[in-house]
Amino acid sequence: MKFTPGVVYETRSTCDHNCIFSHKVVKRTAKTVTIDNVEGKTARRKIIIWEGNETIFPLGRYSMAPILNAGS
Repeated sequence: MKFTPGVVYETRSTCDHNCIFSHKVVKRTAKTVTIDNVEGKTARRKIIIWEGNETIFPLGRYSMAPILNAGS
């Protein structure tokens, strides 16, 4: 699965099941995705392939960081 521009992807927090992170894909290239969060901040993230799906770390890579997966 690949990220599609214009689609909002969501994931739950590892620590709090009621906390949901939402990010909209603004544009993409072969190696990166540009995303907007609910506050309107834009960021560009590198795409990695995990279990056959495109995956990004929208808030950066750190312990218990949220992960957005295009396949779920």
